[in-house]
Amino acid sequence: MSDWNPALYGRYESERTRPAAELLARVPLPTPGVVVDLGCGPGNSTELLVRRYPRATVQGIDTSPAMIESARRRLPGLGFEVADIAAWRPARPVDLAYANASLQWLGDHERLLPRLLERVAPGGVLAVQMPDNLDQPSHALMREVAALPPFAAALADAAAQRERLPSAERYYDWLSPQAEVDVWRTTYEHPMVDAAAIVEWLRATGLRPFLDPLAPPERDAFVAEYQRRIDAAYPVRADGRRLLAFPRLFVVARRRGLAGA
Repeated sequence: MSDWNPALYGRYESERTRPAAELLARVPLPTPGVVVDLGCGPGNSTELLVRRYPRATVQGIDTSPAMIESARRRLPGLGFEVADIAAWRPARPVDLAYANASLQWLGDHERLLPRLLERVAPGGVLAVQMPDNLDQPSHALMREVAALPPFAAALADAAAQRERLPSAERYYDWLSPQAEVDVWRTTYEHPMVDAAAIVEWLRATGLRPFLDPLAPPERDAFVAEYQRRIDAAYPVRADGRRLLAFPRLFVVARRRGLAGA
């Protein structure tokens, strides 16, 4: 895929940051020493970490150079690095590994999350929030349009960019042998001005694997057909807006043992 677009991503920053804040509110750590934002994006989630833990050493990693550059401009005093979460291996265990809306792009969670937990010190926390929306109309319609004859050949592999998340129970089973686990699922209902606003939201994230392989004329045709179907799938509410349902899965795992043990 092409690099992420921080400006487009930031158009709905308030809505995107809300689950990040709610994840952080459930982290049971008063004074961590080292905090790492795994998939920090433009730094909106990192900024939450700095505000809650002003005395901690806060760092951020992301695979997108554009996002890292945006995060550095936003928080110039912090250490940001272009790096892959799947290969992340700190020099020493951290107190909080925080992954907001990033791990859904990676596979093999049965091995990935326990491995990330092993990078956390005893008594520390792995905190994760992931969109769990592949079965929502917003994403089912992406696959529907991608299967149409004008797009099918170019987009044969687009849907494979993300896998459906396992159940909350499976995350609990994978992490509970090493940690005290708090897992929950929340569906946000975001009021959106119109169908075009829903499409704009998704162009920065879920639509990227479907739009990037297309040439501009085909891309415009895809968006037009997708927006037509979005308009039908999300009816107008009493105030004239649409409600975008957005399920998210949360996991907070505190590794057993005392810090420094």
